[in-house]
Amino acid sequence: MRVEWASWALAVLALGGCGDPTPAANDAALGADAAEAGGAAVEARCVYVNAFSRAEECREYPDPRWTPEGVARDCANAMGALTLGARCASTGLLGQCTVRRVGSNDTRISFPGSDAGQCEATARGCTVFARGSFQPMGPCATTTPADGGVAPTGAGVYLPADRVCRAPREGEPPGRGPGGQVCTWSAIAGATEEGRRFDDYASCERVRTQRPYYPARPGAPRGDDPRMRDPAYQRELAWVRSQIEASACVCCHATRTAPGGPSNWYLEAPGNFVDSFFDSGLALGAGWVDSRALGAYPPAENNGFDRVNSGVPSTDPARMRAFFEAELRHRGRTREEFAQATPFGGPIYDQLVYRPGPCGAGQGQGPDGALVWTGGAARYLYVLEAESASPGVPPNLDVPTGTRWLAEVPPTASPFGSGLRYGVLPTGATQRVPAMGAPAPLAPGATYYLAVLADVGVPVTRCLFTTPR
Repeated sequence: MRVEWASWALAVLALGGCGDPTPAANDAALGADAAEAGGAAVEARCVYVNAFSRAEECREYPDPRWTPEGVARDCANAMGALTLGARCASTGLLGQCTVRRVGSNDTRISFPGSDAGQCEATARGCTVFARGSFQPMGPCATTTPADGGVAPTGAGVYLPADRVCRAPREGEPPGRGPGGQVCTWSAIAGATEEGRRFDDYASCERVRTQRPYYPARPGAPRGDDPRMRDPAYQRELAWVRSQIEASACVCCHATRTAPGGPSNWYLEAPGNFVDSFFDSGLALGAGWVDSRALGAYPPAENNGFDRVNSGVPSTDPARMRAFFEAELRHRGRTREEFAQATPFGGPIYDQLVYRPGPCGAGQGQGPDGALVWTGGAARYLYVLEAESASPGVPPNLDVPTGTRWLAEVPPTASPFGSGLRYGVLPTGATQRVPAMGAPAPLAPGATYYLAVLADVGVPVTRCLFTTPR
């Protein structure tokens, strides 16, 4: 069954579980097939179960740049069944998503189904997160715009971080929190105190609502590694493992915590667990590719852990970067090879750098002063200065400079509809910006940025409007 976070479903093309890169996205494995291959398209279908929505999907390869080897690799990454010389069904579908992206080959994804209630999430996942073109079919043909202008609905909303303070586990030293407690943010960017395990002090269930999680195959073992007999290397490896254990990364990258199995690399991988990283994951840890879009706490608020200066949270980011740089050199990779890599984050990064255009019909501020939008109900409504950045993810990117008003509802409340008056909260909503009092009035004839989100990371409307004079 698809739920609200099924809007993340096609983000598998850009992100791995808990926001980590997949080999398809960042190892340029598929992009390599796009290099002047020419010829006819490979006729094949790949049937797989979407790791987010748990629904069956079917992928085809209409781009002539695909090679048989690339098709096989792509289907294997999706843990699917490949059939050469066959096509996906053309009937009994909610719709199809054609994905065209620079640096990789075009694909077409078919969504079997007959439940019109799944149309919204399916269309949004295609157009917003996969950056594809959605063709509604069957029950969606008369209810869903081809541009995906709908908001996902249902259960499974983003659970905001909370800071939990607990007594230390038996046998562990007192914590640095009040009364010797250990205080930890239950957040994808969070970390507990060094030397402890994150899942002993925070909720991985909450964390996994904040970033797509799905099981994914790890990198292949690399055989005998003489460094494993080097005491100095073993000490560094143990330190890296302990740093990861203390961070929310462990929620998706350990067999004990990942409910459906680890997502890509994992701590219990046999031999050297770092072998389970793909090269893109090592580049994340080395800081060779920008990952700021994933969000981070200041180290002073996160038990000393820094994630901005290394993709893997650490109390010593320079040491962490050096470890992953050495791993990349061990594999024969250079920093120059990643110089043009797309920053990590996939749809999260895309939203962070999004720049709005003028509002269309049914969007902006009407003559009566009401804020209106298309696309469905909202959990977050922003009015920002026209030049403000687009809202990103918590904890540090969700309130851009220039935010004049931010209204939101808690996860347990229903979203609200179009037609609000600026500064007037709907039932069940709270005002985060400004912290107290009414927002500053909007100037007549001035231009502002309206950003409406169905949930964190799920935009509905983003456009510039001009107030009536």
